[in-house]
Amino acid sequence: MIKLEGITKRFGTLEVLKGIDLEINQGEVVSIVGPSGAGKTTLLQIMGTLDLPDAGKTWINNIEVSRMKEKELAAFRNKHIGFVFQFHQLLPEFTAIENVMIPALIANKPAKEARERALDLLNFMGLSERTEHKPNELSGGEKQRVAVARALVNQPDVVLADEPSGSLDSQNKEDLHQLFFKLREHYGQTFVIVTHDEQLSLITDRTIHMLDGRINRC
Repeated sequence: MIKLEGITKRFGTLEVLKGIDLEINQGEVVSIVGPSGAGKTTLLQIMGTLDLPDAGKTWINNIEVSRMKEKELAAFRNKHIGFVFQFHQLLPEFTAIENVMIPALIANKPAKEARERALDLLNFMGLSERTEHKPNELSGGEKQRVAVARALVNQPDVVLADEPSGSLDSQNKEDLHQLFFKLREHYGQTFVIVTHDEQLSLITDRTIHMLDGRINRC
């Protein structure tokens, strides 16, 4: 599903990633853990083609994305990769269902199809009564579930999440963690999750430990 080979990344004189080799299988729920500054988020961004490595190669579904041009990468991301961030990044002027629809509309899917898909996802998330609410009318847990639905609207192959439960209380954290596994079972996506949450890392299929820009163990 995802293969990284010899990935390095430097910001000025700081070497953040020091030759990462990693493979993630289809349908895995994988966590990436390590202290601050270990390179976790940088690795996730390169995995998601949001940033480019200084050296090395990246494959997703046997496609070498590290060779793509910017326009190709944008189209590939929209179709194949979903993103969930620590802070939901919903657009405040749009309702929950409109926020979920946005990636599908960017992909030029018909509005009716996009709305039906968004509604199906929000129903699955237990948000059928909140579809027309704007973000300021939703709880923190509800906002993050809307963000997860948005990440899934184009039926991506992989969902990349950066500290997705970092801003949630303990109950909403537990609900979100369990949701990832329900989504994997129902929709078949692969999940790669950067987290400091030990509870989450203990229940994922595999935990990748990073230290000083390298994979310490996985």
